[in-house]
Amino acid sequence: MKTRYSYGGDEHIFVEVSEEMSLAAFFKSLSITQAIREANLPGVEEICPANASFQVKYNPDVCAPETMLAAIQDIEKAQAAGKAEIDTRIVEVPVFYQDPWTHETLMRFRDRHQDPEGTDLSYAARINGYDSIEAFIEAHSGSPWFVTMVGFVSGLPFMFQMVEREKQIQVPKYVRPRTDTPKLTVGYGGCFSCIYSVRGAGGYQMFGVTPVPIYDPAQNAAHLKDFLVFFQPGDIVKFKPISENEYHEIVKQVEDGTYQPRTKSVRFSLSEFEKDMAGYNAAMQEALYEH
Repeated sequence: MKTRYSYGGDEHIFVEVSEEMSLAAFFKSLSITQAIREANLPGVEEICPANASFQVKYNPDVCAPETMLAAIQDIEKAQAAGKAEIDTRIVEVPVFYQDPWTHETLMRFRDRHQDPEGTDLSYAARINGYDSIEAFIEAHSGSPWFVTMVGFVSGLPFMFQMVEREKQIQVPKYVRPRTDTPKLTVGYGGCFSCIYSVRGAGGYQMFGVTPVPIYDPAQNAAHLKDFLVFFQPGDIVKFKPISENEYHEIVKQVEDGTYQPRTKSVRFSLSEFEKDMAGYNAAMQEALYEH
């Protein structure tokens, strides 16, 4: 589809890149918003990238709406002519799948679920054609995920699976939302995985929990001293299944101020990725674990 521009009141321009989610649409949105930020356009106050769209907040007393619109459209044209590449990082996120806390919670809300007799993981595995929960967990944790946007609640990342479309996991949200979700739950809804940054209501399927804080207003966690939110759009996430003992050990390290997530800076090329997704993902994961 042709990029759609619209005004949002007197101070916003909303840009819709695509009507459906895809890695190409996300990448286009991310590339344009990064270029807008680097251009340092007069009047721009906030840039909010989303899955396949973005919004720019600006001061109309500094820059007229039609001038801002034309500037963003020029940036879109320039980005279309360039290489689809970004400098980003790949991040390892340990996950305790089938943990007791999300299990206790999901069992309290079975009357709101498509499969009252099962669990969220057993349901997700079945409707995606996996013969066991273990095989499903391997698929969920085996490929990396792009953080496409951060929001809804503070610090919550939405993540899109970096595999061919026919291999993407898809699971509907609960029939009716829960009134409770444990903090740091790894959830799933539609084609997106997420991590609940705080405890609260939710409708995504619950697969496990991570011991790694991703939002800390007090900035007590060692890896959040520079900024209270861990993820940003464009990050690449690799889930790592861990045991209950490993979970508690990492929690202790976080509390002691000694834990640092494993990360690696990488340059991502959309065209190279699309040529060989499995090979490109394997190379990125090898880079993550290089010493």
